[in-house]
Amino acid sequence: MTKPNKKVFIDYLLLTIGVFMLGIGIMAFWAPHNLVTGGISGLAIIILYYTESAGFAVPIPIWLSNLVLNLPLFVIGFKVIPRDFFIRSIYGYLMLTIALYVLRFLPAIPSDLVTASIFGGVIAGIGISFIIRARGTTGGSTLIAAILNRWMFKHISMAKILFVVDSTIILVGLLMFGPVFAMYAVIAVFISTKVTDAAIDGLSFAKGAFIISKEADAIADRIMNDVNRGVTEIACKGKYSGKEQTLLLCVVPAKEMVNLKELVHELDEKAFVIVTDVREVLGEGFGKFSL
Repeated sequence: MTKPNKKVFIDYLLLTIGVFMLGIGIMAFWAPHNLVTGGISGLAIIILYYTESAGFAVPIPIWLSNLVLNLPLFVIGFKVIPRDFFIRSIYGYLMLTIALYVLRFLPAIPSDLVTASIFGGVIAGIGISFIIRARGTTGGSTLIAAILNRWMFKHISMAKILFVVDSTIILVGLLMFGPVFAMYAVIAVFISTKVTDAAIDGLSFAKGAFIISKEADAIADRIMNDVNRGVTEIACKGKYSGKEQTLLLCVVPAKEMVNLKELVHELDEKAFVIVTDVREVLGEGFGKFSL
């Protein structure tokens, strides 16, 4: 298998796994508790509840709503999104429909609103991160936002349009199920978003240190020899003092930051140090590049 073919295979494998994890979050946690988290799946939960409470002989299942509501969006969006992204999105949309159909037979998982919003958010968030890493979507509100941005609201960013679309669906859920369910739905969205960001950006938990000191050379030597980490030297100038200075930049695992600060303090008590969180570090001594 050539490298490009292998990459495509891995992408579609990630997309499939991510879609089924998202399906589990929806069917096992969100739908049983009427947590409307936006998107077509949230609208499908509303439709299921309405058709059940209205006494339909056969309530409209979530998988069918996902299939029907997304179909016209893909027809309209055919000219809006790039071909490769469109193909992956069609695959994600169809696989999510299959996942929602299969997972409706999943045994009920005992849970309350708290655990449903938390665990549903975590599982769905990981699934969404896989889908994004595979450069695909499952249609839904993302596709709606793309269409609106292309044809009607070019001056408004997709992120803002997506926020309005999802917020509108959550508002409908608020009217249907009341404020308590809506609040837990917001919690579920928040958790899934944070988990998605963490899974995409990485969990290296590294720290970055910016150090300005008159003992910059000695500090740099100690960091390289004692801490065994690389240091970047940057020439800078103090705007107030007008003096030329040296700025040291060093990235270390979080557990090594205490040693680094003690080392700097030992050599220069008046050193100016800025410590910041680093979401992901790639390169020698840290993580490998993975696109």
